[in-house]
Amino acid sequence: MVLFFERKMPTFADMKRTLCTIITALIATLMIVGCGGRSKSGSEVVTVKAPRQFVPALIPSAITDPEARRAYMCEHYWDKVNLADSTFFAEIDTVQMLQAFMEWVGNYMNPHDGTYVAKFMDKAAKYPHSLRYFSMLAEQVLYDPNSPLRSDELYIPVLQALVASEWLDKYEKLSPQYNLDLALQNRIGRPANDFRYTVGSGRTGTLYGIRAKYTLIFFNNPGCTMCKTIREAICNSQMLTEMINRGEVKVLALYPDELLDEWHAYREHIPSNWINSYDKGTVIRNKNLYDLKAIPALYLLDADKRVLIKDSTDVGYVEFVIASIEGLVPVQ
Repeated sequence: MVLFFERKMPTFADMKRTLCTIITALIATLMIVGCGGRSKSGSEVVTVKAPRQFVPALIPSAITDPEARRAYMCEHYWDKVNLADSTFFAEIDTVQMLQAFMEWVGNYMNPHDGTYVAKFMDKAAKYPHSLRYFSMLAEQVLYDPNSPLRSDELYIPVLQALVASEWLDKYEKLSPQYNLDLALQNRIGRPANDFRYTVGSGRTGTLYGIRAKYTLIFFNNPGCTMCKTIREAICNSQMLTEMINRGEVKVLALYPDELLDEWHAYREHIPSNWINSYDKGTVIRNKNLYDLKAIPALYLLDADKRVLIKDSTDVGYVEFVIASIEGLVPVQ
């Protein structure tokens, strides 16, 4: 049996930090939008209406099974929102709604299953204001590369709703279609896209030509602080080090950009038992074979090159997934 994994669920602290970042960006945007408005006279008083508040659905007391309670909230969390009421979206506290969206995803959603997001977006897509509003929330929580709740599987139904919408013209659909095409690449449990890499000697190879029980693709840039942190974490992992030495794990460190002088200057920092390579001609980026809007990125593949972990930065999670498959720790 093969197990497929994605990122671990974030901690509350992760969610709080992300919310603070989103709030800061949101406030800055609102301030820019609000600047420049002046009353006709200095004595005129402008009354600002307090924002409306969102209240999530309540789980019926008769539902006691934890899984049933989770499923109920996945489907009914937004039941008290009148999606047809455009004034609600104009008056609601957007910061509170962002927090609510994060709680909906973080507390109840399975990050591998976009079924409930698809059901909800089918409802929201009936009205242009609700489609745009919830797509905005989803972009911040499910798509932003810095969000701990980022999930292609949950974001795909949002993008599909935008692409299929009658409320968007063909130009407005260009960006969601592009992002959808990327999100549909290298999904968990499916074969990874093959590509050709080049090493320092000029020799080339392909991803599928790597023979190992596990292949860990490490997209990185020279001089990137987080790339250095991940490289050191892999090297400091006793389990990964032993498996690399036995040939059970092959690490393909791949530089996806064009500044080869920098790559050559940094080569000595990459362990000699890794495959240190670059993408000649930046084919991966040009053909959108992998979503590389954020570097570094880790992809863990099984022996058949099926994706076990997609676009992660958590070496501890790589250890957890491999250990779980190998039966070294219980699967959680």
